[in-house]
Amino acid sequence: MRNHSAVSEFVLLGLSDDLFIEALLFVLFLAIYLLTMLGNLMMLLVVRTDSHLCTPMYFFLGQLSFLDLCHSSVTVPKLLENLLSEKKTISVGGCLAQVFFVFATGGTESCLLAVMAYDRYIAISSPLLYGQVMNRKLCIGLVWGSWGLAFLDALINILVAFNLDFCEDQNIHHFICELPSLYPLSCSDVSASFTTLLCSSLLHFIGNFLLIVFSYIRILLTILGIRSTSGRSKAFSTCSSHLTAVSFFYGSGLLRYLMPNSGSTQELIFSLQYSVITPMLNPLIYSLKNKEVKAAMRRMLRKRLQSFR
Repeated sequence: MRNHSAVSEFVLLGLSDDLFIEALLFVLFLAIYLLTMLGNLMMLLVVRTDSHLCTPMYFFLGQLSFLDLCHSSVTVPKLLENLLSEKKTISVGGCLAQVFFVFATGGTESCLLAVMAYDRYIAISSPLLYGQVMNRKLCIGLVWGSWGLAFLDALINILVAFNLDFCEDQNIHHFICELPSLYPLSCSDVSASFTTLLCSSLLHFIGNFLLIVFSYIRILLTILGIRSTSGRSKAFSTCSSHLTAVSFFYGSGLLRYLMPNSGSTQELIFSLQYSVITPMLNPLIYSLKNKEVKAAMRRMLRKRLQSFR
């Protein structure tokens, strides 16, 4: 592993060079980050403290909230710092570290969404065996497996990326460090890193997406076999939140890593969607669409209010 880069830092050009717009964006993204922290911490607290939410589904939901806290914290603090800074620089090592953690947390979320789809399939197709199949040991193993696979994937990509040399151009037309944004700055051959990224994206992200699609095909076939309308409606409702979260994540993250790098506004929007907006929306999606979560939040708020009296 080597790196003979002539530059020691990059310049993140960000979203705008207008000071007034940057001030507005700082307020906007600070509010989004605070809402992300508040929403996901509240979801974690509800899942961990409410005895009614002790099923595997809510265990995975708590893990998703923790993951969204991590994913958002990898990108947003540096974005906020650069919106207030004149230099907007990041060291080469810091940039590669951000690439690693963006890839690792994003990859873990991809795995976790596939695990949650499998959980929904077992719950709907084998409700009487659900507790036996999705036991605590299996659930913990699936979560650790998700983190392990994603970190291994990120490690492989970052080790190959360490061989890239950066000689003159320091400007990254982005607000965070992502591998596709670094390729135009490299004065060495990027084919090995690009091939590694493409293969890992196809195997990891698209592989997980196909697992989700397969799970939902089986879920759909099971639901179509349910005779009662109320039973079908209840089965569909348990999947709607997860399907919405999958749509937000894959609708932006996968497209960002598979589309050609051009520094376009569309790329920035896709990156903002999966790294900033989606972590804020996930707790809203699961709380607004889930009656049990809403009831648990009301119980928790009542307890907190009563404790202040």
